Amino acid sequence: MRNHTMVTEFILLGIPETEGLETVLFLLFLSLYLCTLLGNVLILTAIISSSRLHTPMYFFLGNLSMFDLGFSSTTAPKMLLYLSGQSQGISLQGCVSQLFFYHFLGCTEGFLYTVMAYDRFVAICYPLRYMVIMNHKFCFILATGTWIGGCVHAITLTSLTFQLSYCGSNEVGYYFCDIPAILPLACGDTSLAQRVGFTNVGLLSLICFFLILVSYARIGISISKIRSAEGRQRAFSTCSAHITAILCAYGPVIIIYLQPNPSALLGATVQVFNNLVTPMLNPLIYSLRNKDVKSALRNVFPKRVFTQSK
Repeated sequence: MRNHTMVTEFILLGIPETEGLETVLFLLFLSLYLCTLLGNVLILTAIISSSRLHTPMYFFLGNLSMFDLGFSSTTAPKMLLYLSGQSQGISLQGCVSQLFFYHFLGCTEGFLYTVMAYDRFVAICYPLRYMVIMNHKFCFILATGTWIGGCVHAITLTSLTFQLSYCGSNEVGYYFCDIPAILPLACGDTSLAQRVGFTNVGLLSLICFFLILVSYARIGISISKIRSAEGRQRAFSTCSAHITAILCAYGPVIIIYLQPNPSALLGATVQVFNNLVTPMLNPLIYSLRNKDVKSALRNVFPKRVFTQSK
């Protein structure tokens, strides 16, 4: 019998076909990550500090900002470390944690987009009953449900992936620990983990996306019945921003997990977009252009800061 040494550390090989571009990628990704942190912290600051923003819509936007902060921070710090010339190694426990939080926050965010679409559906289709339907208790239940659902999803995938033995190569041909990159290194039969993983991710994404489409189809019908051109424009502007963010979030998932023969370079490029660009764009798409958010930030920070920035 051959002797096997159990893997206690993985080596992240980084983004495929980018040798020699480490400095450029480090500066680019560091800029994106800092913009993500700044934008989402500003949104949370505005929502917490202003009583005018203590509404269901901004409650869910605050949750989205927290998820974006966590989601980008799951992979970006380690990636920036090895792009700067530090160790490319990650412990087995660190790899488990990275995979768990990546799928936990990613799945929770997908559920949250669905809840936010429902919130917009109630606001536009039933405006007079909006505050009755979307009361504080119901909003709390919806938000808690997204957290619990994401946690169950992540525990299932993480346990299936790491109940297998890893006793061969420890080189991960990717820039973070994800299921498609980790499973090929397992010594045992990976068919069950692969089927459950791709089915789980694919089905949840498709179900959430379908529910979002249904909500926005109903919203579109309601908008078409608004007599005021200004009212139609305002409603359409809000919904178009949400749809843009949703496409940025679900597009990468569909490309990565539902293609039959995934390309390593394409997958890594799409994942970088999903992990860094989308969380950076969400504050711009949803809130920072909003007059109420701008007003809240002006009240938080000294007026001279905004005067000097003009």
